[in-house]
Amino acid sequence: MVSTDFVLYEEEFQHLEEALRRLRHDAHGRAVFLIDKNGQQIAATGEIEQFDTTSLASLTAGNVAATDGLAKLIGEREFSVLFHEGLQDHIHISIVAKRAILVVIFDDRSSLGLVRLRVKRASSEMERIFDSMMAKGKEEVADQVQASPFAEITDEDIDALFSD
Repeated sequence: MVSTDFVLYEEEFQHLEEALRRLRHDAHGRAVFLIDKNGQQIAATGEIEQFDTTSLASLTAGNVAATDGLAKLIGEREFSVLFHEGLQDHIHISIVAKRAILVVIFDDRSSLGLVRLRVKRASSEMERIFDSMMAKGKEEVADQVQASPFAEITDEDIDALFSD
């Protein structure tokens, strides 16, 4: 399983929010959510006040986890797209960059085909944003290791110090 822990930087957060707004507009969605695999909301746009966003994020993460279990039972690595069809509203759920869950809630003003098409494009953009975040995080960790005053002290140095 890929770790879902990552540092969310302001610049990348703004890019993610812009990607969500563009997706909502282009797909004619009611609301779009980006959730981490632990069920925490990362960003959202649209008619979000219409929904219990905390419950939506948690239940969506649980749904994805349960579906991953089903996929493994039949020998698949994962089902990367889920779709729930209601009388008025529908939910399209997909995995982005193996780290986050993208949820699009839409009604009859849109169609599943349009949502899938727009989600595919937005997912590519969000994957690049996540890659940028991961690269930035690795650079910071490397900088912190180099900046540490203890980085050049080895276990042998400590043993030599206390071996009188």
